[in-house]
Amino acid sequence: MIKRLFATSIAAALLLGASAASAQTLLNSSYDVARELFTAINPKFIAYWKEKTGDTVTVEQSFGGTSRQAQAILQGLKADTVTFNQVPDVDILAKRGLVAKDWQKKYPGNSSPYYSTIAFLVRKGNPKHIQSWDDLVRDDVKVVFPNPKTSGNARYTYLAAWLYAQQKFNGDEAKTRAFVGKLLHNVESFPTGGRGATVAFAQNNQGDAVLTFESEVRNIAASDEFKPLGLEVVVPPVSVLAEFPVAVVDKVVDAKDTRKLAEAYLQYQYSPEIQNLLASFNYRVRDPEVVKANASRYPKVELLDPQKLGSWDEIQDKHFKNGGVLDQLLAGKS
Repeated sequence: MIKRLFATSIAAALLLGASAASAQTLLNSSYDVARELFTAINPKFIAYWKEKTGDTVTVEQSFGGTSRQAQAILQGLKADTVTFNQVPDVDILAKRGLVAKDWQKKYPGNSSPYYSTIAFLVRKGNPKHIQSWDDLVRDDVKVVFPNPKTSGNARYTYLAAWLYAQQKFNGDEAKTRAFVGKLLHNVESFPTGGRGATVAFAQNNQGDAVLTFESEVRNIAASDEFKPLGLEVVVPPVSVLAEFPVAVVDKVVDAKDTRKLAEAYLQYQYSPEIQNLLASFNYRVRDPEVVKANASRYPKVELLDPQKLGSWDEIQDKHFKNGGVLDQLLAGKS
């Protein structure tokens, strides 16, 4: 009897251990306006993983401005993966040893399964006739976009304006600074993240345009919540290339033994199924067949690469560090 009970206890312990091993939890850290996207992606991945391995997995999410998300991970947030909206916030993690230094070589497209650009959302009928960056620096126009200190998409908005002005003025630094300074002067509200900017514009009636990712403005305009307002999307003819980088947080997955799961989660975002899903959320994607099938969805726009301005470290140091160009322009210094 004692031997039988002992054997039963051992079997139960082994079964419990096997169940715990197969029921892993993955935490993905992502940008502020990605809630609906990953609400759609995560159940598909859970089903995919179950079919592929027989294992049950739980995917948890953390959302916020990506600079804040990166800081949270540095301070101990146990995120297995990051799906951010700007490269520098992944680089910060790489410099601190949480992410591989060559993380951009781990997955196709510089480890960016999808990308976007900055577009404008304007009020019904576009009463201020806003069509390009030039319209945003007019005296009669007020805009809303997140704070570039805390938001990845706001940094892209700033860089889009800078790159446009640099091209417009043939590299004249003084004229470029004056142009971007005027745009910043026209900002009525600087929320901490993209979702706050949407609320400020659409619900609190601030500004004549909100500036954010093309994917986001299209999703907002078509949403049940905001569709009755008749908001209109304007994609300027020239804007910025905004890549959405992904990476495994090596230090976390090694501690939790979730590397295989985390790598599969990121690779899954390149699958035709998820590339089609991303396109339905108005992101620009990598898969050639999906691109072809969704060609009519994306207006033609000249996408300027931020790294024309230098490396991301150089961009960060010049523009976004304390006392950098952004702070100088906000203080009214030309």
